[in-house]
Amino acid sequence: QVQFVESGGGLVQPGGSLRLSCAASRFAFSRYAMSWYRQAPGKERELVATITNTGGSTDYADSVKGRFTISRDNAKNTLYLQMNSLQPEDTAVYYCHTTVYYQYYWGQGTQVTVSS
Repeated sequence: QVQFVESGGGLVQPGGSLRLSCAASRFAFSRYAMSWYRQAPGKERELVATITNTGGSTDYADSVKGRFTISRDNAKNTLYLQMNSLQPEDTAVYYCHTTVYYQYYWGQGTQVTVSS
């Protein structure tokens, strides 16, 4: 059973930075693309960023391009999301995600709150 444990969320002022981590286990992490999603109160879950299994290619939602960076360390089975220039509209629960054999897997989420 695929497992994820996210960490690194918290309260930050506008313009600040956070680095999220997602520790993966119980599957061949290095073989699969990974993504970060987020869900704000009252809104649908949205894709934030995706990275290929090798880390050689990434893609971002327009709303975070130039501010967020997705990366991974396959030796540590860990996915990261560096978030800079955070704004109140980035407030959400952030989830790591993968699809293995057509099954969707999600972490428990980590809360990010951007407020002064």
